[in-house]
Amino acid sequence: MMDMSEDVEELSVDTCWALLRTTTVGRLAVWVDEHPDILPLNYAVDHGTLVFRSREGTKVFGALSDAPVALETDGYDPTTSKAWSVVVKGRAKTISQVGDLMDTVDLPLFPWQAGGKNRFIRIHPDLVTGRRFPVADPGIWRTPLSDVRRTSTE
Repeated sequence: MMDMSEDVEELSVDTCWALLRTTTVGRLAVWVDEHPDILPLNYAVDHGTLVFRSREGTKVFGALSDAPVALETDGYDPTTSKAWSVVVKGRAKTISQVGDLMDTVDLPLFPWQAGGKNRFIRIHPDLVTGRRFPVADPGIWRTPLSDVRRTSTE
């Protein structure tokens, strides 16, 4: 098998932020009850930070704990057949000051799940990294067993 690692492009911080602006869905990694948890969320980029809204629960509890958080998002560019992934690591803080809340209510935050999402949380990044890479042809992963029928319990 060929080593494709030379095809991986490490992205600049500016490119990462540009890509973060192209999508609104990410996965938030938090530490809860002595284990990691990953939760989907809708976010918006706001002046070098990420903002999301949620209701009380695991996501808010984990995000606002003393542990750092990470947000990952990714995408695919069909014109280049390349995928990309961006990770933002930092600390999350609740947005509670009236002026700060007024600045965030106009952000395009549209959670997929209905219900009260009255908590606004801002992730202050310590590290932003990303990479872009060509998507492998699925055929390279085929084995002699790829077309073997499996029983319903598999």
